[in-house]
Amino acid sequence: MITDTAQDSRAGQGSQPRRRNPAKEWFAAHDGSADRVRERNASAWLLPDDQHRVSQRLRDRMRRYRTDDEVDAVIVGCGAGGGVAAQRLTRAGWRVVALDAGPFWDPEQDWVSDESGSHHLYWNEPRVIDGDNPVPLGSNNSGRGVGGSMIHFAGFAPRFHPSDFHTYSADGVGADWPIDYAELQPYYEQLEGELPVSGEDWPWGVPHTYPHSAHQVGGNGEIFLRGAHKIGLQAKVGPVAITNGRFGHRPHCIYRGFCLQGCKVNAKASPLITHVPDAIANGAEIRSDAMVTRVEVDQRTGRATGVRYLKDGVEEFQRASVVIVAGYSIETPRLLLNSTSARFPDGLCNDHDQVGRYLMVQGAPQTAGRFADEIRMYKAPPPEVSSEVFYETDPSKPYKRGFSVQTVSPLPITWAEHVAGQGHWGADLREQMRGYVHWAVLGALCEFLPRAENRIRLDRETDRYGLPVARFTYSQCDNDKQLLQAAQQVMEEILTAAGAQELVTFTRNAHLVGGARMAADERHGVVDRSCTTFAVPNLYIMDGSVLPTQGSANPALTIMANSARACDLLTGRRS
Repeated sequence: MITDTAQDSRAGQGSQPRRRNPAKEWFAAHDGSADRVRERNASAWLLPDDQHRVSQRLRDRMRRYRTDDEVDAVIVGCGAGGGVAAQRLTRAGWRVVALDAGPFWDPEQDWVSDESGSHHLYWNEPRVIDGDNPVPLGSNNSGRGVGGSMIHFAGFAPRFHPSDFHTYSADGVGADWPIDYAELQPYYEQLEGELPVSGEDWPWGVPHTYPHSAHQVGGNGEIFLRGAHKIGLQAKVGPVAITNGRFGHRPHCIYRGFCLQGCKVNAKASPLITHVPDAIANGAEIRSDAMVTRVEVDQRTGRATGVRYLKDGVEEFQRASVVIVAGYSIETPRLLLNSTSARFPDGLCNDHDQVGRYLMVQGAPQTAGRFADEIRMYKAPPPEVSSEVFYETDPSKPYKRGFSVQTVSPLPITWAEHVAGQGHWGADLREQMRGYVHWAVLGALCEFLPRAENRIRLDRETDRYGLPVARFTYSQCDNDKQLLQAAQQVMEEILTAAGAQELVTFTRNAHLVGGARMAADERHGVVDRSCTTFAVPNLYIMDGSVLPTQGSANPALTIMANSARACDLLTGRRS
């Protein structure tokens, strides 16, 4: 806790100096104070206050519903969107069952400080990819288990900008959302307090502050700040959803650098620790290792009646008054397309061929610079320093929209894959790897544009459950390719200014959104502004698939904020 000494306003009358707590004073002035967070979400205080990472007692006492109970809501997926929805709805008094295809993780037992020992965190079920620029799927863009892909996201938690919500009107590209930034802003503030987010005062988009002060930077962050300063580029530390100081029963970050492999100490935020404990304490059941196979709809009333799922090889049916799908941008469209019926022969909610379309990734090139001094980029959270100077459309450039730049810190195996991809092998690869501690790496997030032809369809191949797997077709447009080049040039300028002796760039993608997008009408999307599907009045989608555009920001915070907003609308409340 940061404290300093200041004179009381009555000091001139002989009073003694008093102790100030700037962090507490900030909390008192914003809806992010620890007390206010605890009032609406006590997850951080429900974790054990000892060496254990989960409350086994809380899990053992979790309420269990019978499958023939008609619960108020069944949620498919317990990641960023589903985890928040479970917590918000149970707080409103709803009876909730959340189903997830993967395990109910125990950070202490299930996660290790080892890259090769962490592959079980990813969605490794078969998928088919094609298109002019096929997108590899797995480790960096999908997750499996309670907590979803936020279990292994880097922790970067920026907001979208107001311009993200009307790119078509302003720039003639992308799409306009049926909501605007102002409708998400109070939920951004709520979630930043609950995760909590650490960072310097943020000057971009709508300027704002964060509930925790910025973390100290490591060698990679120092390189970014040095290079940015020399070329006159504004850069800031944060924002990351990683505790800077104790928060509830969660400890301070220990800077072990394994954010992408799961945080064993519970310092990095994920729904597993930030929202699921409170959901359970308020009556939710989290049913793990439950693969949902279809959403059932009453053909007479047109309303969803529940979901079918497989658990331990047995098919079950969970009845519910409301069904919420939060399986993310591949599994959500796949589930809808697999849920065919006489009423929906081409897939649930797919009357206008919108399910699975407009699926987006962000271009995420990484540019590395080698330095004479040791950088040791692994000794800190991967995202330390970032800049959104290039986020908006620049009229002087030939492309629309933009990109952000941040530090990234690939661990040795990932780094070896990058280096091997440049043609190094055998003794040459080993020699290159000896210099690992001398490299600093920056990464960009480029706003690739939504295109109808970039989509999910069902393939003839089936998975171990006998279900058709998703086929993801993706091709870049010229605007996407120009953004990649522009981002690489900026990263090279930063690293060169910082003193890099050698440069290399690795082309990659990150962050899936879209596939069941929010729109003004059913001809252009799958859900309306409240995340209600146009075709089924009690079927909702609350995950990244509903995002019409993706900005140049990690989407996790926006997914969570939008889910909280949709739940308030669903329960008749307002933030």
